[in-house]
Amino acid sequence: MAHKAGFVSIIGKPNAGKSTLMNALVGEKMSIITPKAQTTRHRILGIVNTDDYQIVFSDTPGIIKPHYALHESMMHQVDGSIVDADLILLVTDIHEEFNEQDVIKKLEGSTAPLVVLINKIDLSTEDEVKEKVEYWQEKLNPKAIYAISALLDHNIKAVMDFVLDGLPEHPAYYEKDALTDRNDRFFASEMIRAQIFKQYKKEIPYSTEVIVTAFVEGEKLHRISAEIIVERDSQKNIIIGTKGEMLKIVGTYARRDMEDFFQKKIFLEMFVKVIPDWRSKKNYLKKFGYE
Repeated sequence: MAHKAGFVSIIGKPNAGKSTLMNALVGEKMSIITPKAQTTRHRILGIVNTDDYQIVFSDTPGIIKPHYALHESMMHQVDGSIVDADLILLVTDIHEEFNEQDVIKKLEGSTAPLVVLINKIDLSTEDEVKEKVEYWQEKLNPKAIYAISALLDHNIKAVMDFVLDGLPEHPAYYEKDALTDRNDRFFASEMIRAQIFKQYKKEIPYSTEVIVTAFVEGEKLHRISAEIIVERDSQKNIIIGTKGEMLKIVGTYARRDMEDFFQKKIFLEMFVKVIPDWRSKKNYLKKFGYE
């Protein structure tokens, strides 16, 4: 049997559940999941391998209108993912008020087959699902439409079977033991960022970047140092909290997540640094790994 391999791009609006879907398809916690929108800032690859095939799933930032250079970089990553794709999965929330113009614009010029996934159907009625299926059929005339719940694993196997059927014959793109294109430092920084999204309100998470400055691997213990970047002194004070309480909470939960992920004891130290307006400064964005 010939070997199959291909790139599958997962796109959609913020909060559609793309990251939950990605983790369900890959079977690993690759993408950070929080209830807040715009959590994903980087394109993250999750790789599924068997002897017969390799599927490279690509979780992308949610499609938004850019307000900062950071947003522009995020949307470039969506564009790149669509260009590379052998198949595109458009994830939509069943209750999403959809302005599909943004999405249709992104898909213009793509020749890759399109599948629409109507997510979070556990929160809806059969009639709502039927209505949405008809809506997307008329709007985009995709190759297929699936009603799914990524959170409850409903219909994920059917999506996976469809993906496998459509994979082109091709040698593997990555080593067969690769799970992702990202390194351990990246996942450590994402776990801290996930806690910032969970513990703080309003604009704080969106004004924050996490950079791992040191990652020393030991046989039993990893030592990790990280900088939390914010835009203003007032944000720094909120991140640290009274007598350092808030930073301690973030550190405790992030460390637990890391110990679970790396299967090692973790020593974690974090510092908070102010870089005014970093989201609009291309030199900092480049330094922080945004193209």
